[in-house]
Amino acid sequence: MKKNVIYNSWIKRLLDFTVSTLATLLLSPLLILLAMLVKIKIGSPVLFKQQRPGFHETIFTMYKFRTMTNETDHNGNLLPDDVRLSKFGKFLRSTSLDELPELLNIIKGDMSIVGPRPQLVKDMVFMTEEQRARHTVRPGLTGWAQINGRNSVTWEDKINFDLEYLRKQSLSFDIKIIILTILNVFKREGITAEGMETAEDLGDYLLRNEVISEDYYNKSIKSSRELVDSYIK
Repeated sequence: MKKNVIYNSWIKRLLDFTVSTLATLLLSPLLILLAMLVKIKIGSPVLFKQQRPGFHETIFTMYKFRTMTNETDHNGNLLPDDVRLSKFGKFLRSTSLDELPELLNIIKGDMSIVGPRPQLVKDMVFMTEEQRARHTVRPGLTGWAQINGRNSVTWEDKINFDLEYLRKQSLSFDIKIIILTILNVFKREGITAEGMETAEDLGDYLLRNEVISEDYYNKSIKSSRELVDSYIK
């Protein structure tokens, strides 16, 4: 346990900053090219920004390359995700290239290279106290759940993998996850749940499976909006 504290507090942060800075410099031509293609094929803004819960549930703004259009219906409401997800956007997601701007989050200290993936604020409010222990480390660009099915596994399994990571975390385990992540990127597996173009939110999953009531769902969604609003203000 003491080794994990030292690794998390000093060694991991130094490695994260050094590796992500070098990666950003080396990948800068690719980042510029992807930004231009997103601008041409999908439009502005090039970056998708969204609030996520991070280390000790501190809200931060996460960066990704945009994969969806802003198409709306005749009432001005955004069309469903599967409609707005462009062909180029699907390519970015299947290759995980849309995640590359998160290198900036790692440099800033919001994220780590390896850790539980940063879920939505509205996912966090539906987690149990035990499940929210996943936020006691920095969220990662990749993680143990990512290489064990990503979005194709159930929410319960996904969070259990995150909690397992907390118990096993070490330099050697992180290196193993990075290597397996690189291999999985080429396989392009587990990007979405079966029958869905985008991942299902935790609250929607619990409501669909009748684990929670609609009243509890609505109250929790309201709570998540208040958290995001307080961060923006």
